[in-house]
Amino acid sequence: MNLLSSACLAVLLTLAPTAFAAAPKKAAKPEPVKTVRVVLQTEKGEIELELDETHAPKTVRNFLHYVDGGFFEGGVFHRTVTPDNQPNNKVKIEVIQGGINPAREAELLPPIPLERTNETGLKHKDGAISMARDTPDSAVSDFFICVGDQPELDHGGKRNPDGQGFGAFGRVVKGMDVVRAIQQAPAEGQKLTPPIKILRATRKP
Repeated sequence: MNLLSSACLAVLLTLAPTAFAAAPKKAAKPEPVKTVRVVLQTEKGEIELELDETHAPKTVRNFLHYVDGGFFEGGVFHRTVTPDNQPNNKVKIEVIQGGINPAREAELLPPIPLERTNETGLKHKDGAISMARDTPDSAVSDFFICVGDQPELDHGGKRNPDGQGFGAFGRVVKGMDVVRAIQQAPAEGQKLTPPIKILRATRKP
């Protein structure tokens, strides 16, 4: 082997680790978020919801059971929480709360496990829809919608003494003007008087 050939071979051996290395793998694309649209028809107008089935599957499945079963026909928004009607709470929030037709309460499913915001990544931002509850894992069918950002309702927040927060599972995509109109409707304390009727709730194709 002459000197030129030896030199060429040495160069090839030097380059081999980089020249023939496997191309770096491309980062996997995040899975698309699976959502379901639901329209709440109320006597004050329509509220369109986008439910996040990917991040809060148990809560969304529970809510859709009541939607598909017609439980919200005859349901009501019965509670409004404003800065002026919660004198005994140091941590103030702003929400409206609704539920199914009271005549069908005997048909309720068992309570669902709390899907905490530190696990789902879904926060109580303006327009977020979330489950009402007492103790953790006690939510059934009542829900609330946030008016403005409500971080004290997230996991670690101080509104609930247990610090576990509430189970956000979607957001309002149309109709926040209706939400605010419901919040400002006549009330005795936090009880809407009269309650605002939910005429029906249906999935949007």
